[in-house]
Amino acid sequence: MPADLSSILRLEVPVIVQIAERPMPVAEVIGIRHGAIIELPKRIDDGLEILVNDRVIGTGTAVKVGEHFGVRVTAIGAVKDRVTAMGK
Repeated sequence: MPADLSSILRLEVPVIVQIAERPMPVAEVIGIRHGAIIELPKRIDDGLEILVNDRVIGTGTAVKVGEHFGVRVTAIGAVKDRVTAMGK
């Protein structure tokens, strides 16, 4: 493997697992208090989106890994699409 490719493959990029999003008026955001529940427009069994550079590269489901959360990948885009997402 060429040295420059090896260096590129060691780079770290932020991977975001998004549950859902919803617009909220500023007044409602200001009113959020400890213990509040923000209802999201997504069913509990819907997939989670896996993003790199704000681009969806796959989907998954939430899992418990010891005392942490994880995501089990259920669908992933082609390598070409994932590389394109990293090059924002």
